Amino acid sequence: MRTGNLAFAGATTLCVAAFFIFTALKNESNPEPIKLRKADHSFDFVRSMEGTTGDGRVSQDAAGDLQINAELRLLFDYYLAAIGEKKLDEIQAEIERVLTQKLGSKAAQQARDLLARYIQYKQALLAVESNAQNISPGKTGMSVAARQRWTAMQQVRQRYFSDRENQAMFGFDDAYDQDALARMDIAENNSLSLEQKKAQLKALDDALPTALKEEKNAPYQVVRLEEQAQNLLANGASDEEVFRMRAAATSPEAAARLAQVDKEEAAWKSRIQQYLDQKNRLNTEMAFHSESEKQGALQQVRNQFFSADEQRRLPAYE
Repeated sequence: MRTGNLAFAGATTLCVAAFFIFTALKNESNPEPIKLRKADHSFDFVRSMEGTTGDGRVSQDAAGDLQINAELRLLFDYYLAAIGEKKLDEIQAEIERVLTQKLGSKAAQQARDLLARYIQYKQALLAVESNAQNISPGKTGMSVAARQRWTAMQQVRQRYFSDRENQAMFGFDDAYDQDALARMDIAENNSLSLEQKKAQLKALDDALPTALKEEKNAPYQVVRLEEQAQNLLANGASDEEVFRMRAAATSPEAAARLAQVDKEEAAWKSRIQQYLDQKNRLNTEMAFHSESEKQGALQQVRNQFFSADEQRRLPAYE
């Protein structure tokens, strides 16, 4: 469960908008090798995190000083995502417990200080978000509004972190956001033809650092992986062959999780089919019964196959 540097400010809007602009205009290219991150060992802090994998890690150098990087920020955000289920002071105490457990006394103290400033920064971003609501994309354009919001976030960040800390924790995300903003500028530039926009987008693609390119391609890699799995199955491959393909592209652990998803999806489809078969049978057998009787019998069938939460998904199949 990975969280971004704009989580508290709601800047996901920027990334989503840029994602659709990017996918709508990017040129087709040859698929790159599939690379997925390996998950850390899972641990649970609140009920909503059950079954999730913890983001981030902490480390120190040979002198016992804290190593500041994006992984440390991801660890902070993993726990801070529990706001609503636990109070902020409880979350902060839990993070501090983890830091004390994993670091020496010197690095742990540095990490606790950084955590306190990070929480203050997140709280200060709420004001940025509030002010952003007054920026009308209809008047300024989406790219201008997004850039104003991003600049305001940068200014707030400078109040809480040194340049070194800022670059270490947010450098990659800033590069990602700047690339997204550049793509939005191109998309909203009405003086450019479609071919000119494609050319400029391709220039941005070519200039992307390898790490950033892999990050942007990750969603496509997952899609291509599943396309390969479906093609193998359609051509008569066994589950073991599909597992080996996935394991080679990701890891044995990831392949095992995907295989479990396949089983759960197959079981779900089987229950859906059984339900639809019984529903059709009821419609025939109870053709002359009242509507309330039909609905009562149908509800019994639903309760037989599905939980209350699962029944909310049934309209998509009926």
